Amino acid sequence: MSDPKAQSDVVPPGPAEEPKSLDDLLAEAQTKLEEQRDAWLRALADAENARKRAQADIAQARKYAAERIVEDLLQVMDGLDATLGAPGASGEAVRTGVELTQRQLKNAFERAGVAEVNPVPGQRFDPHRHQAMAAVESAQEPNTVVAVLQKGYSLHDRVVRPALVSVAKAVENPAGNPTSDSNL
Repeated sequence: MSDPKAQSDVVPPGPAEEPKSLDDLLAEAQTKLEEQRDAWLRALADAENARKRAQADIAQARKYAAERIVEDLLQVMDGLDATLGAPGASGEAVRTGVELTQRQLKNAFERAGVAEVNPVPGQRFDPHRHQAMAAVESAQEPNTVVAVLQKGYSLHDRVVRPALVSVAKAVENPAGNPTSDSNL
C-alpha cells in the first residue's frame, strides 16, 4: 500500500530531532489554548474590576460633591444662630448680624462658582438667563428689561434659576392702527 519511492523522498529526522507524536502536538496546543484562555479571563476580570472601581469613585464623588459648600454654609448657619440667639438684641444689631450673614453666604456662593443673574433695567432680554413674568408698555426699546422681580443664579455657566423680569413692549398707537378693520 505504501509506495517505497515516496518513503525514500521523506527526509528522516536527524538524531537530535525526534518526530512528535500527534498526542504530544495535541497536548501542546491544548496547553497554549489554556494559557491564552487564562490570560483572556484575567484581562476580562481586570477590566471588570476597573469598571467597578470607577463606578465606586463616581458614587463617592457624587455623594460628597457638596462637602466644600456645606463647610462654607456652616459658617452662615453659625452666624444665623448667633444672630437669633442674641438675647435682647436691638433691631439694628439683628440687621447688622443678618447683613454679615448675607456677606458670608455670598462669599460661599462665590467660592462654589454661584453667580447672581441680576440684569439692569434697559438691558436686552436674554431668554436663556431671564424669565419674562410680564410685558409692560414702556418708552424703552422693546424686549429690554424694565424691572427685576427676583434675581436669578447660575452655577458656573449653567443657569440654576433665571431672573424673573418685566419686559418692555412697544407702546400701542393711541389713535389706533390705521390698517386694522376697526379704524377703516
